[in-house]
Amino acid sequence: MRAVVAEQPGGPEVLTVTDRPDPEAGPGEVVIDVAAAGLNRADLLQRQGFYPPPKGASDIIGMECSGVVSAVGEGVEGWQEGDEVCALLAGGGYASKVAVPAGQVMPVPEGVDLVTAAALPEVATTVWSNVFMVGGLTPDETFLVHGGAGGIGTMAIQVASKLGSRVITTVGSAEKAELVKSLGAEAAINYKDDDFVEVAKVYGGADVILDNMGAKYLARNIDALNPEGRLVIIGMQGGTKTELDINSLLRKRAAVIATNLRGRPVEQKTRICAEVVENIWPMVEAGDVKPVVQDVLPLEEAAEAHRLMESGTHTGKILLTTQA
Repeated sequence: MRAVVAEQPGGPEVLTVTDRPDPEAGPGEVVIDVAAAGLNRADLLQRQGFYPPPKGASDIIGMECSGVVSAVGEGVEGWQEGDEVCALLAGGGYASKVAVPAGQVMPVPEGVDLVTAAALPEVATTVWSNVFMVGGLTPDETFLVHGGAGGIGTMAIQVASKLGSRVITTVGSAEKAELVKSLGAEAAINYKDDDFVEVAKVYGGADVILDNMGAKYLARNIDALNPEGRLVIIGMQGGTKTELDINSLLRKRAAVIATNLRGRPVEQKTRICAEVVENIWPMVEAGDVKPVVQDVLPLEEAAEAHRLMESGTHTGKILLTTQA
């Protein structure tokens, strides 16, 4: 099979397409003939040498894909050869085939084409697990999501607003502000011009914050939280180390929770995927939540796709397709 790997840490130029042995379906696994793979920030970190795959996972980059089941391992129920699916991966997505635990495989929602379905697994599972399962966002609360025009942000805005929460978000341009408002955000805060803490307070403060910046935003996120608010940190684009004023948390009885999805046990990922199919897929099939895709590039142009993501100019998802 064809696969994209980083032979050594570095810039996008280290990504190369190579031949690898076809994977086999082990017990509890299925093999998917990949139609497309979605890009994620974690892919860039892995390429740079900062985010190695979990023990036992493929060193091939890629944390989500869509495609057709081509083999079913021992003990697998509910899937058969020929099924069109998408899947959450620990690695291996940038390839023409991938083996994945059956519990991390989800049906392609009705009305979504097979390639576009690759834009769904990582963002849907990240949003559902962190905003709702961990953050406990409810319909009467205000939700602040940073980077609202990105893949996770566009999904989070749509799902939270559809479920009745007030959504505010940060963006980096007027064009991105228009996009997030069209998806359901009540306020789009241009972080280059305005202080998101002050704007959040105008909207009554945030009950749940989904943050991809880490250290850079920690103190300000806590300032923006309401009493008993929850800050869920899923990224570290703004660094990993800073000071924390414990008193500010105590006064608000607030919680800071740092999570990741890739390293979780299969059992947890299976539960998350099942809840996504139960709760988000009906919204997708009804047309209330739509995958936002900017570009679809061939697998051989993985380096260009990484450059595009690193530029910060894209909106929504970037996909790599194995299809000619």
